[in-house]
Amino acid sequence: MNRTQKGALFTSGIAILLLALGVVIIVQTVTSVKLFRIWLFVILFFMTVSVVWLHIKQSRSEVDFDERDNAIKKNAVMVSFVSLWALLIAASIIPTLIVGDEGAIPVFFLPIINFGVFLIVMVIYSVAILVQYARGAKGEES
Repeated sequence: MNRTQKGALFTSGIAILLLALGVVIIVQTVTSVKLFRIWLFVILFFMTVSVVWLHIKQSRSEVDFDERDNAIKKNAVMVSFVSLWALLIAASIIPTLIVGDEGAIPVFFLPIINFGVFLIVMVIYSVAILVQYARGAKGEES
């Protein structure tokens, strides 16, 4: 597993954990359950282990990246850019469907929505990288 794949796993893992933390925070405000500290510990532990794992090389001759990695990253950026636009359009339309044209949304929800969109786009970017590596591995000879 090269550095790009490790980075994609780390990014998708931390983004999914942060999305779950957002759900926990919303649930906690509604039910006053004290899950925030537990999730914060889980996220910090995951980040620490991931950063150490990301910097460990399998061998001294392992290359950090090559032309294939650059092409995979370029394709993943295109996929995530398209998904960003789709998610921003959805983030603009869905609140209107929920509260109606005459309804009001508290202002503190707007950055939360944007941060959620950012995390979803990062998961899509990481998954696009991992899927491209998986496809390439099937067609290659060992």
